[in-house]
This record gives sequence, C-alpha cells and structure tokens, in this order.
Amino acid sequence: MLLKEMELRHFRNYDHLEVTFTPGVNVLIGENAQGKTNLLEAIHYLALVRSHRTNKDKELVEWHAQNAILKGKVERQTGTIPLEIQLGKGGKQVKVNHLPQSRLSTYIGNLNVVLFAPEDLALVKGAPALRRQFMNVEFGQISSRYLYNLSHFNDALYQRNQYLKQLRSRQATDRILLEVLSDQLATFGSEVTAIRYRLVKRLEQWAQPLHEEISQQKEKLQLKYVSSLMIDDQSEVADLQEQLQTLLRINIEKEIAAGTTLVGPQRDDLHFLVNDNNVQHFGSQGQQRTTALAVKLAEIDLMQEQTGEYPLLLLDDVLSELDNDRQTHLLTAIQDKVQTFLTTTSLSGVARQLIKAPTIYQIHHGQLSTVAN
Repeated sequence: MLLKEMELRHFRNYDHLEVTFTPGVNVLIGENAQGKTNLLEAIHYLALVRSHRTNKDKELVEWHAQNAILKGKVERQTGTIPLEIQLGKGGKQVKVNHLPQSRLSTYIGNLNVVLFAPEDLALVKGAPALRRQFMNVEFGQISSRYLYNLSHFNDALYQRNQYLKQLRSRQATDRILLEVLSDQLATFGSEVTAIRYRLVKRLEQWAQPLHEEISQQKEKLQLKYVSSLMIDDQSEVADLQEQLQTLLRINIEKEIAAGTTLVGPQRDDLHFLVNDNNVQHFGSQGQQRTTALAVKLAEIDLMQEQTGEYPLLLLDDVLSELDNDRQTHLLTAIQDKVQTFLTTTSLSGVARQLIKAPTIYQIHHGQLSTVAN
C-alpha cells in the first residue's frame, strides 16, 4: 500500500499543496511550527477521517477559508484508489473512487496507517481510555465487522446512558425501553469484545519476538485484554452476549443511581506485562518505551496479516524520544518494508546512517521543496 500523491487545500497552514511521495522513507524536515506535523496529520486524516491532535475539525480549516479539501491517490494490489475528504461548516463529505460514501465505515480501510508519536509512549502508562482508543483505531482499520459493531455499540451506549439519566431524575419511569437498549448493547458489545480479544492475541504474537530482540532476550512481553466478561479462546459470541445481558440486569439499580452504564467494552482495558509484571505500574521508563515500540512495530505486521498489505508508517518526531539502540531497531525493522513518513528538525546520527536513500522534503511556512541527499 502506497500513498503516491496528495493534494491539500486550506488545511491548517497549507493554502494549496500538491506533492508526490516515494515508496521508501519520506523525511519531512523543518523548524518547529512550519507544517511538518500538519502534513503528517493530513495523511492520518485522509486515512481515518479523524485527527490525532484535536477533536475539533474546525481547527483543521485554514483561518480565512470555509472548507478544507484533502485528496490522495492510494496504490493497492487491486489498483489505484482516489480518496477525497471535504470538511467544514457543513460537516464531512468523503469519496472513494470519486463516489460519495454515506457511511465512514465504507471509507475507512482504503488507506491504513500506523502512527508513532511521542505521546504514544503514554500508551503503556496512560489511562485505560488511551488503550481503548488504540484498539478502536487500529482494529477498526483492519476489520469492517469491528467498525460496524463498534459504531452501533457507541450509538446504543449513548442512548442508554441518556435514558439512565432520565430514570435517575425521574423524567422517565418505563424500563421497557431500557431493556431494549440493554439488548442492543449486549448484541454489539459482545461482538466488539470477541474481536478485540482475538486481535489482541494476534498482536501479542507479533510483538513478543520484537520485544525480545530489543531487550536482548532478557524480557518476555505479554498482552492481556482485561474484559468485563469472562472470555478465553473457546468463548462464543452468543455466550458473551448472554454474559453481558446478565451483568446489565444485575447492575441495573446501580446504573440508574449513577446515570451511566457500568459494564461493557467501554470499561475494558489492555495490560502489558513484562516478565509477568504490569509495565504500567512496575516497569522502568526504558521498559515502557521498549513495550510501546514493540507494539507499534507489531501493528504493522498485524495489519499486513489481516489485510494482505502493509500500512503506511507515520513517525512524528519520535526519533528524538528514542535512544540510539531503539532508533536502530525501529529503522532496521521498517527498512524496505513500509512506506514511511518521518518528521524531524534534522536528519543525523543513527537515522542518517540507517535510512537508505531517503527522499527529503524541506518544509517552510507550509511550502515543500525537495532536498538533494
């Protein structure tokens, strides 16, 4: 999978940009606040129709413009796919092959990306919500079934929480609607849980050898999906659905008192264990960074396994956060494997030595120019 061409209009500080990328490592060099991360954000948005930096789309539109437009040509094994997104006051409109898509679930998955930024080091030590978001973003790209069930689960969860608040304030008294919403939540939530569990197990299989190599065979990494439900390799979706229905029924009075749903995949977590110890609580900073690096590299292989094609890798100033050993493992692992976009203020040291024939773009005030190696 390659992003061959990209066009931006009124996106962040890019008034109008047309650029062609190469299959290998594309290095975006520039001082701070010149547009390096904005361009990486645009690639991320073209893939996922969401920013990794803000939840407010209006911040993405150039200050004097009404709308922003992003276009890209993606080369896949099946051929070239033109993608287009327009965003502004009228919301978002997305197109695949010049055809409007009524649902984001039919758009997402045409361009897959793995983003590794300094804040991703918080994946291990941060709040559970970060790890749930990590699973939702990554698994949603590779499984349309996951994306479908997650979307319907979130809709049902929102409606159920709103109705629980009405029951708490006695604006509503009828519990039949609550039962209907609980059944919907259990139907979609059991699917979300089952797919998460399966893909976490596969992610672990890819991450373990990477972690062992980076730690020089001294450590063993395990990934554990921590669910509200009892789940193992033999669990069936129907069993999980029944479990979740039972938990919702048992906790109904507590949930009405709290005004929110207390059980389900929206409360689950992902734990990283190194030598049987939870890295979040007992790992050193070095172990946390090694774990984050191994998991991010494992994502690349997991996506290739599940979709048949490697994703794009977006590295947003992450080299400055890694020591020479971890830089070496990262750059060696991706060499000649995935199309990579790397932002940095300068290319030197280990990166200069290891990256083969990079294409270097100098960015200054939202303008790109190619730099000779």
